Formats: sequence, C-alpha cells, structure tokens
Amino acid sequence: MKNRKKMTLAMMLAAILVLAAACSSSGGSQESGSQGTTAPPAGSSTETAEQTGQNAAEESKEPVKVRFSEVIRSIFYAPHYVAMEKGFYAEEGIEVDMVTAQGSDKGAAALLADTADISLIGPETTIYIFNQEGDKKIKVFHQLTKTDGSFLLSREPMENFQWSDLAGKSVVSWRPGSAPQMVMSSILKKNNVENVELITNIASTAMVGAFNSGQGDFIQVYEPLVSMLDTTGGAHYVASLGEGIGRFPETSFVATAEFIENNPDTVRRWSNAVKKATEWVLNSSNEEVAKALAPYFEGTELELITKSVERYKAQNTWDLEPKLSEEELTILQDVLVENGVLKPEEKVSLDDVTDFSFMQ
Repeated sequence: MKNRKKMTLAMMLAAILVLAAACSSSGGSQESGSQGTTAPPAGSSTETAEQTGQNAAEESKEPVKVRFSEVIRSIFYAPHYVAMEKGFYAEEGIEVDMVTAQGSDKGAAALLADTADISLIGPETTIYIFNQEGDKKIKVFHQLTKTDGSFLLSREPMENFQWSDLAGKSVVSWRPGSAPQMVMSSILKKNNVENVELITNIASTAMVGAFNSGQGDFIQVYEPLVSMLDTTGGAHYVASLGEGIGRFPETSFVATAEFIENNPDTVRRWSNAVKKATEWVLNSSNEEVAKALAPYFEGTELELITKSVERYKAQNTWDLEPKLSEEELTILQDVLVENGVLKPEEKVSLDDVTDFSFMQ
C-alpha cells in the first residue's frame, strides 16, 4: 500500500512539474502601485488638493480580478462563499473569478501554470512542491480550517459507533496522499484498527454514486453530502473525522511565492475579506449562514445546508487566526510521515511554505 501511495504521489508531482515547466515566469497580475498616504480629517489645514485627489482616486479604483481555484465545492469552506455573497471581497476591491479544481493537485497545478492566482487546497501540497526543488514554490498565506472536514457514514444504522467497528470493513475514501485519506489512515492507526480496506481509486464526484451502487460498507464525505445522505436514508452518520483527528490544518489559501511578493496588497485584501467572513459566520445563526450559502449549493434544501453549518460549527472548524503555526505544521508533517508520503528528513520549515509578510 505504501508503494502504491508513493507511485501515485510521484505521478501527481510529475504532472505538476510538467505544467510548471511549461508556464511563463510571470506571477499573474501585479500591483499597480502603493495604497498612498492616509488623508487627515476633512477640513484639516494640512489636507492638500493633491491628497484629496489621490483619496478620491483610491475610492474609485477598479476592482482587482483574482482567478481563484477551489479544491471542491463544500460547506467546509463556508467563509469563502460568505465573503462572496455578503460582499466582503467587494468591500476590499476584489472581484472573484472562481472555478472548482476537484483536487489539491489540480489546484496547485493551476497556480504553477499561471491559470489561477489563488487556490484553496491542502497545505501538504506546498510541502510536496517545495521538496521537488523546482523554479516555482507555492505558499500558504491564510489558514482557513483547523481540523478535518469529512464525516463517516455507514450503510446500515449503527449505535455507539467505535472506530474498531471498521475492522474487516471497507470504506469509500479519497485518493491516496489526499488530506482526508491520510486523516482516515491516521485515525485507524491511532485506534489500533487493522484490516480496513480504504477504496481510494474513485473520483470525488463519483464516490456517492459508487456507494449507492453497492461499493463499500462505509463512506467518507463532506457536507452537504453528509446531511443529504443521512436525511434521505441513503447512509447513516456515525462519526466526525475532525473530532477523531483533533487539530489538523486541512485547508489553506495559497499562491505562488512570486504572486505574493508582487501582489501583497491584493493578498492582504483577500485575507481581510476571509477573516471578516469567518467572524460573520461564527457570530451569525446557522439559519443566517445557510441563507448566505444557498446560492452556491443550488438544489440543496435550505434545511440541509443549515444542518451542515451546525455540524461544522459543533466541531470548531473555522479559524479566526489566519496564520499557519509551527505547531500546526508539525502536526501536518507528522501525519505525512506516518502515511509514508514524506520522509523525516524531508520535513520543511514554516518559512519554506508560508508567507505572512503582507500582514506586517
């Protein structure tokens, strides 16, 4: 299994590096200039006509369009959609051009190929790319979630579920080397559970269909799929992997080191918008948050979105501190080593894979 994981990881990194080699040295759109000076209060004798003109120009400045790639569409990333719907990005002068990558590897490849400016992906990808010693690096500039966002559901109703109940069973899980797959594996090791078949060769978009067709005794999915399956009786909620793993930095906003260096104001404004949205989510009712999320989950009943929000709030999913910490990086790299996708001597430092200089 470890060899299979390493081969899969190697293929993923090879694909990313091919894209990186083909891309230009450009880091995407660049800042047009500084923000200018802060004007004195209106009516101040020190306020010049030139300063007044500069301030007016700043207020009327055209929004910066940011090409954004999300890893998958999930309520796990609620603050991002709230920032779009409630106008927090717009307030910061950001226009979001969003696509869904369907995988951290694809989101990273988009950055390296300069088809995206910012991606929302697993921070482990920044480590993989750093260790390839290529010309381009990608770095975390805002940590969004502080635990895993997937949940375990069973085919048949179960009471008093224990992780040991998975022994001898099969689980429709995620691709090898992905954060949810590694979290599942680490939880099994932590609880000394053996003889569990993790089905990891099914695309994320096909997992529910495969489970419904009879594959697997359990399935590991994100919201709103959890609430949808649990409500319809297609599967039955049994456990939170976030509670099972504890603190774990699963999802980050990242960009190339070059983009962050050349566009610090854009990155700062993006991070500000996300933090505002996170505060709004945590201080609003589940129903209010669900209404803000509804346009991004068409076809999903508002009641199910509300249940999803409630489930994520209950496990303390979103982080008001946007900086990935040294402790969190250690937790992440220990999981990578435990899962055989990182050698102990390949561990990186915080400066290697993060850049928060724009906050200073």
